[in-house]
Amino acid sequence: MNTTIADGTVREIDGVQRIHYDGYWIKMYDPPADSLQAKKALIGALTRRLFNHVEHGINIPGRRVGEARAAFQAETDPARRRVKGAMLAGSLFNRATDIFTKLVELQEQGVEIDQDNALMRECGACLQEALSLGRLVLHRSGDEGIDELWGEPFRAFSIPVEAFYESRYIKIAQTMRDIDRIASAMIDTLACNRLFLGSEPLIRRYADLAKLKCETLRTDDAIFDVWADFVVASENLGAFAPQLAADAPPTEQQLVADGQRLIGQGRDLIAYITRARVPMPKSTREFIERCKLFDTICRTRLDGTPLI
Repeated sequence: MNTTIADGTVREIDGVQRIHYDGYWIKMYDPPADSLQAKKALIGALTRRLFNHVEHGINIPGRRVGEARAAFQAETDPARRRVKGAMLAGSLFNRATDIFTKLVELQEQGVEIDQDNALMRECGACLQEALSLGRLVLHRSGDEGIDELWGEPFRAFSIPVEAFYESRYIKIAQTMRDIDRIASAMIDTLACNRLFLGSEPLIRRYADLAKLKCETLRTDDAIFDVWADFVVASENLGAFAPQLAADAPPTEQQLVADGQRLIGQGRDLIAYITRARVPMPKSTREFIERCKLFDTICRTRLDGTPLI
């Protein structure tokens, strides 16, 4: 009889402590003690992570919030207003980090800081406004925003550190699910096609290592092997050569070019969500639709029947 495993179940599997969410057993890490110092380190790490994944040019110092706000409010062109709103979001984000850093420094000097402190409220307000503007910010790919990254520092600020770590496991499970969805779409579209025979094990290997990378913290000693294996798997997938005869007709040559482009797009999308450790639903949905369209076109052309 099949039994459902409850989310949050913890087990030791092959000597590794893991927690279960949404069908995935995710590697667990002990959270730091719930303190201002721990939150300072966590929010600092989340800030660096955010700016590493979003579009260039929005990492504006917190001291320039006033200037950034004035520029945003004065802008009337919709495209330019989006960019200036993203810059304001970045500046607010940095101001919140600056405030929190100073509060922790005061605490380290023996000054008691309670949650109702005026600067604590200002920090929370900056994070909340940055979150509301985060929808204007695009991923570095230029395809969509990753709102989840803007919400994480506010959650880290608002809830105990242990609860924040638990929420991250849920996001990692969702990310792993999308990695599997993207890989399945690639396999269903390409691996059964005679032009792309041999691609399936490369896709599966890459997806498996992407999930391993997704669950592994950079502070883990295993990251050296995990990251190296992930990069090599990405390179191997990118180097895949379709089964194209030297005298292949132009139709097949075009299909191979389109299929290789699809492999590259899928590989890049998996890399984006793996490194960010959050789903990218719009990009994932659109990629799967492109796979379905390519499959339809490919089957029609290889059958020799005309396209409608």
